[in-house]
Amino acid sequence: MVERAVEAGWEFRASCQVLELGTVRAYRWLGRRAADELEDHRPGGSPLHGLLDWEVAEVVALFHQWGEVDRSHRKLAHRGSYLERVWVSPSSVRRVLAAEGLRLRPLPRPGRSVRKPFPDWVEYTPNSIWIFDTTHFTRAGVAATVVEDLVSRKWIAEIVSAEETATQVQVVFTEALECEGLLDRVTARLDGLVDPTVDDPTRPILLAMSDIHPEWRADRACGVRPAA
Repeated sequence: MVERAVEAGWEFRASCQVLELGTVRAYRWLGRRAADELEDHRPGGSPLHGLLDWEVAEVVALFHQWGEVDRSHRKLAHRGSYLERVWVSPSSVRRVLAAEGLRLRPLPRPGRSVRKPFPDWVEYTPNSIWIFDTTHFTRAGVAATVVEDLVSRKWIAEIVSAEETATQVQVVFTEALECEGLLDRVTARLDGLVDPTVDDPTRPILLAMSDIHPEWRADRACGVRPAA
């Protein structure tokens, strides 16, 4: 169309403007026609950052050697650099493995945790279920352990100390039992722990729950039954 317009007396640039065609592109097309290269080339070209054959081979070798251990493209890419075998990005590892028909198998997701029900002897009433936890104040160098009633949300007792041991838990629970009038009942049962799964007259007085683990030995001195 440009040639026909020029043959009809149009200027080359004016004919390109009417056709909304860039002049540089029109000259490039003329050059490609002269070189018999009007056919479109394969997309992608040959980028300078493309992987070399030995890099592809190293990625495949890493897959066979470490795939069951790393189980992810990111870890496999880092593994290659740690071992100084190949330096590629996780996306490059993904593309190479996909082209080779290889697939990493990630570990199965853990199932949802099932909440353990309270023992049958527990009644959802005040002074039946207590919770406690410790908060650390790093600048002050102290830790505060608080005992609270799960049902009534009553703040029963607290202790502030520079340490977090079974001693602090024992002290704060003794104070809490005394404040709630349960200390005498606990004292009468200090002959040993009872089985919380058995519904009998010697069942525990209350259930104490927390995610604190090192202090569980305190339950022997407090006379309460812990539950993680």
